[in-house]
Amino acid sequence: MDVRTIFTRYLGAATTPIDAIRPTLWNSAVDRDGYAAAGKDYQNAILEQYKLYAEMADRISARRSLTNTFFLTLNTAAFALIGTFWRDRPAASPWLLVFPLVALIVQCVAWFVLVRSYRQLNSAKYVVLGVLEERLPASPYWRAEWKALGEGRDKAKYWPLTHLEQWVPAIFAATYLAAFVVAVSGA
Repeated sequence: MDVRTIFTRYLGAATTPIDAIRPTLWNSAVDRDGYAAAGKDYQNAILEQYKLYAEMADRISARRSLTNTFFLTLNTAAFALIGTFWRDRPAASPWLLVFPLVALIVQCVAWFVLVRSYRQLNSAKYVVLGVLEERLPASPYWRAEWKALGEGRDKAKYWPLTHLEQWVPAIFAATYLAAFVVAVSGA
């Protein structure tokens, strides 16, 4: 596997094309004719599903934010402990730091995987919202907002937050590794 493939697979967010979602979203047993007052009831049902689904996408974002807050707090506490012990280093072997290092690296990997998973989940939810918007009078997210943001291609207009978020755990992990190397080499 080359570096580009690894980068795309583990750091990229593959989004399912909207054309692949469209046929699986709509229930073939229920169509406009299945409603008593077809037009109005059908539109209301789609609108209610759209509102519920948009709320669920927003909740995923809130959970992602809470996850980031948890891990940032955890890592801030780890840095505070490291700073406290760094001043008055114990006489024990610095190789004992391997155990906390492994724990910190594992939590950084878990954080990275969670951020990536939330990004993938929200990407899929917004594609489904785009398909739902096809049946509504306006397409505020899928067509209008996404177009106004340069469809994610123009970094001057929009840089997805999750692209930045996923690097924070990697930076913490690299810092922990560097501190470990300094501690061991200085012993």
